[in-house]
Amino acid sequence: MYYLDTDEPIKFFQQVLSNKIYVDKSMLIDKLNDFIGSEGCYFCITRPRRFGKTINANMLGAYYTKGYDTHDLFKNLKITHTASYEEHINKHHVIYIDFSTLPDPCTSYEEYISWIKYCIQEDLKEIYGIEKVPGEPIKSLLKRTKEKFIFIMDEWDSIFYKDFMQEKDKKAFLEFLKGLFKTQTYVELAYMTGVLPIAKYSTGSELNMFREYNFMNDTIYEDYFGFDEKEVKELTQQYPKLSFETLKKWYDGYYKSDGTSLFNPRSVSSALIDGVCLNYWTETGPINEIAEYIEHNVDEVREDIVKMVAGIPVEVELEGYAASQLQLDSRDEILSAMVVFGFLSYHDGFLRIPNHELMEKFQRVLNRKSMGGVADIVNNSKNVLDATIAMDGQKVAQYIEEAHDREIPFLQYNNENSLSCVITLCYLYARNYYEVTREDKSGKGFVDYLFTPKKKGYPAIILELKYNKTAQEAIDQIKRKKYVDRVSNFDEILLVGINYSTEADNHKHHDCIIEKYK
Repeated sequence: MYYLDTDEPIKFFQQVLSNKIYVDKSMLIDKLNDFIGSEGCYFCITRPRRFGKTINANMLGAYYTKGYDTHDLFKNLKITHTASYEEHINKHHVIYIDFSTLPDPCTSYEEYISWIKYCIQEDLKEIYGIEKVPGEPIKSLLKRTKEKFIFIMDEWDSIFYKDFMQEKDKKAFLEFLKGLFKTQTYVELAYMTGVLPIAKYSTGSELNMFREYNFMNDTIYEDYFGFDEKEVKELTQQYPKLSFETLKKWYDGYYKSDGTSLFNPRSVSSALIDGVCLNYWTETGPINEIAEYIEHNVDEVREDIVKMVAGIPVEVELEGYAASQLQLDSRDEILSAMVVFGFLSYHDGFLRIPNHELMEKFQRVLNRKSMGGVADIVNNSKNVLDATIAMDGQKVAQYIEEAHDREIPFLQYNNENSLSCVITLCYLYARNYYEVTREDKSGKGFVDYLFTPKKKGYPAIILELKYNKTAQEAIDQIKRKKYVDRVSNFDEILLVGINYSTEADNHKHHDCIIEKYK
């Protein structure tokens, strides 16, 4: 058997339950049970990779599939306490298709779809003795069984990423799915997962019978994908080597509809098991690097990326992103795609880089040649840090002046955020050795930039900015408001005051004073 009533989902879910870390998401089953056999039984739930889609899909297969007794698998899970549990466990024929599994060889869409059709035909022939008539569509074979089926389809969009896929092939695949599901009475439930939202926004609305729940619009099933704060806190009780605060910094940054936190589940699990926070993000999918998204139209999104690296949320209205929209030409398409793939978080109309894990990726993007003048500033940022540690205020002011003088419109100090972007770029290299925080609470106020060393041998740095005042006033404010309180445990602390003046002569706009705190 290939797809019909196989034990593969059961085996997979057994492995999941045997993992050191498993967070119970079985109440998703109860949600879906309400729709079995109804007109509204079509669901497409899309999320970035590593957010538990495949685990949940296999859980559903293990629960519904006829011919097996999986009570032991679920006996300790929340679903057992619901009224619908016994009504549906092992009571349904399940067709489980992992659309990312390719035939060998697979060099064309025709080879791909022919294999899927063959597997369904062979399963129906083996179980029901139904022979395919030449030219007969799959839906006709399914109707002839006189049975009803639950369809569980994982990675539905994986074929869109293949190099051999042309526009006509994408259209043909959507038409295949439409023929298989739309208005078919043999469908008890159709549950589809992937990264890309379905292409119901396309002209033909091929799959508009599916209700779509993605990272930007899901208020119903959001509890079942990713870890929330309560779940992560409970895990840190079991694995106390890492604190909740550390995990939050590294892997939080996504949001549920009510604004509460959502963590990357695979990264949290890996960190807790390994006992160390590392960058577990592995870019997979249609485009392997964040940079390649940006490079589709650097001029459109470069400013947004620099602002977000500087910790400034970007206000934008995003409406969604469909499988038919892989061109990534406009700003909205590029930013929407980056949300869909989990590179950015989007909540209440603002885009952010979610967490430290992904911030590391974006920082590396900024020194690529395609970023133009921004890359030149970033590549000089080691010199800025070296000059700061050497207490060469004149040199630091010169470097910042040179960055400001580049013909990059959004670095022209139209507002405070522009100045922050310049400082972020000029000191980007420092993030290799420092935890750099902006507008951080310290002493009697909020310091503009606080550089906390990650390892011994580096001084702590407190940096304060002024506009049309003096660098000395910045230094005085650091002392007066006791900004050193947050880093008072370090042996060496440098106070850095930087002023930008619009009233200066044509040769100098910046001045910088650096003092060692005594």
